[in-house]
Amino acid sequence: MKKLVATILMLLFTVGAQCQQMVDFTQVASRTIDAVVHIKTEIARVTPMYRSYFGIIINQGLQKQRYDAYGSGVIISTDGYIITNNHVVQDAEKITVTLNDKRVMPARLIGHDPATDLAVIKIEARDLTTIPFGNSDQVRIGEPVLAIGNPFNLTSTVTAGIISAKARNMDIIQNNNTGESTIESFLQTDAAVNSGNSGGALVNVQGQLIGINTAIASGNGYYTGYSFAIPSNIARKVSHDLCEYGTVSRGYLGVQVSEMTDALAKKLGLNDLHGVYIARCIPECAAERAGLQAGDVILQVNGVEVDSYARMMEEVSYYYPGEQVSVTYLREGRRQMVMLTLLNSKGTTDRIPK
Repeated sequence: MKKLVATILMLLFTVGAQCQQMVDFTQVASRTIDAVVHIKTEIARVTPMYRSYFGIIINQGLQKQRYDAYGSGVIISTDGYIITNNHVVQDAEKITVTLNDKRVMPARLIGHDPATDLAVIKIEARDLTTIPFGNSDQVRIGEPVLAIGNPFNLTSTVTAGIISAKARNMDIIQNNNTGESTIESFLQTDAAVNSGNSGGALVNVQGQLIGINTAIASGNGYYTGYSFAIPSNIARKVSHDLCEYGTVSRGYLGVQVSEMTDALAKKLGLNDLHGVYIARCIPECAAERAGLQAGDVILQVNGVEVDSYARMMEEVSYYYPGEQVSVTYLREGRRQMVMLTLLNSKGTTDRIPK
């Protein structure tokens, strides 16, 4: 009996140790925390100024109001390139970066991409700690993650959670400047994220960057259980283009689609709800030129299943104008495949639209 009890206790101890090891983030945090920075921006906004004289409102011209804003960023190169959210640095007249070792440095904007809410800034430094990009396509629901950032100006803050969903489209990215379609395919996590975390790192247990923390789902402006991160594969493509070209070059199919629903699948005579339904092909765009048409159901892009508008937009955004991709689709119940040449937002194959 004593041997049986001893064996059971040993098994419990072993399992407990293994479970503790599985959720022990201390090594991951120590390898990555130095690569997450605090960003302070000085912003000036010009607003009209009014005064009232005996009940008459008189325009007194314009006034410039200055204020500070804060966020986070992730060092992606040893010589000082940092990726962050566009909304952290947009309209900034001055950008200041504080490293985890408390060094304070000025930064300059390299480029920004409102369509994904990403931007790259640069500090003049050498031999910096970086976080390597992971493959966000391989992220699994239930996978443990760390969020690293500076919520409420509490520098170098680490929180833990799991991936609770993928390819979330929250319709929160504002892109009023370019008219280009926004690309939202967020990783959803329950790691605590608050104001100031924007632009910080979401890392996996291997210490790889799998997302850029961007937003929360909350009715009061504070974390209430869910946060959202831009997948690292999008961040890697955008940061490469901004560093290489100063702008982002991406291909487009040129389709307006609807999410597949049970009612729509029944109407089309389909047995499952896979894919996205083409409601309209934009004239002279890539999809129409390749022969796709309204009523088709896109199942895959280059062999990757796309079961939502967000996932389709994410997959297509990895490719440049002029590149060919395969599109697998259903038409009248028959599975077909076509090769098409992606175009840019101007309808040409130029990598950088003229």
